[in-house]
Amino acid sequence: MSSYPEILARMFELQKFGIKLGLDSMLKILNRLGNPHIGGKYVHIAGTNGKGSTASMLAQILKEAGLTVGLYTSPHLVSFQERILIDGQKITEDQVACLAAEVWEGTDPDSPPTFFEFVTAMAILHFQRQEVDLAIMETGLGGRLDSTNVITPLLSAVTNVSLEHTEQLGNTISQIASEKAGIIKPGVPFVGGRLKGTALEVIKGKLAQCSVTKGLILDQDYQIVVSAGQCGRPTFDYHGPAWELQGLTPALAGSYQADNAAMAVAMAETLISLGYRIESKAVHDGLSRASWPGRAETFLPGTWPPDGQSKAPLLLDGAHNPAGASALADLLVSLPRRRLHLIVGVMADKDIVGVLGPILPQADRLYLTRPRYHRAASPELLLERLTNAFGPPVCATGLYETLPQAIDTAAREASPQDLVVVSGSLFTVGEARAYLTGAPVVEPN
Repeated sequence: MSSYPEILARMFELQKFGIKLGLDSMLKILNRLGNPHIGGKYVHIAGTNGKGSTASMLAQILKEAGLTVGLYTSPHLVSFQERILIDGQKITEDQVACLAAEVWEGTDPDSPPTFFEFVTAMAILHFQRQEVDLAIMETGLGGRLDSTNVITPLLSAVTNVSLEHTEQLGNTISQIASEKAGIIKPGVPFVGGRLKGTALEVIKGKLAQCSVTKGLILDQDYQIVVSAGQCGRPTFDYHGPAWELQGLTPALAGSYQADNAAMAVAMAETLISLGYRIESKAVHDGLSRASWPGRAETFLPGTWPPDGQSKAPLLLDGAHNPAGASALADLLVSLPRRRLHLIVGVMADKDIVGVLGPILPQADRLYLTRPRYHRAASPELLLERLTNAFGPPVCATGLYETLPQAIDTAAREASPQDLVVVSGSLFTVGEARAYLTGAPVVEPN
């Protein structure tokens, strides 16, 4: 019998097949497994940024309402098991082993699935077996041809749209919005986040085409009034078709989390219209208790690195595209500190300048490094791209071959009035989080 690490290794071998947009392979796998996706109760979420935060807050609201809730997200930060949760509890190693064995039997050796197709099939099968009341499914890439789009949800949602994965999704906002709008199904209620301009036009066109009569879009069908809150956590009042809720405060930091939280509330409000019982107390409690590691996550002085010798707080944020980086930059403006120590690692195939440009002007000390991942850009490449775009960095800059080296150096150099930030990629943040918490070596991603 294979060990758990061997099972994971075999699954991650599928990554060599890369990204394969399309549903045929996924449907064939599910058919061999008895079509476990048919009849399931799902919420489907797409968008450029905020999918995971929104999904985690909705999951916690529904849990507080007494429902059993599945949550499927990607990528993981430290452990593969983070991808598939029920009521906040990770899938067990034994469950992973059993499900993987079943899905392997459902695959065609002559036409192997991608890694994401394989794991999506596992998640769907797991949620069916555990008889969850609702399963929240986050898309992996785009929407229309994403492996998760085999489901027929009770509710579809798109958080926002900006340029990302242009090689697969298209070079314009219109093209990318069309891909994400592909999760909208005929007659299925829809909730949208902060959708603007061309993206909004595309989404509205798809809603009309699919005869969706229950559609809520932020700033049009529901509104929020945001106040500053404390510790970077916004407080807002929510005004929806049925609910008027005051003083909602998500546990997740960042002014942008008000949009994500409001969207989770609008989705809960829509689910009420579909027969689910969700009280306002569940909304307040769910938002205040939701967690989403690696997104504006704070480590207090003295709790990091492993020796606990740091004097400054550290913030982890997985911003990995220009829109996410701009949101992080806005958050950093609101956080008091004397100096900002910025530790960054970015994937070589990402928009390095777009990811680092928004936050670079705030840095007083720059640590360029890389996570242990084959797609990661070298520190030298990061410096080259930044220098070509902005000229030589005006702040003190160091190159570090490993992420722990950069973190340890920042811990020594940062004073109690300073702030240390780790960002640039979820892979960077995942490895950093494992190092900071003393977790086992990060599993493949």
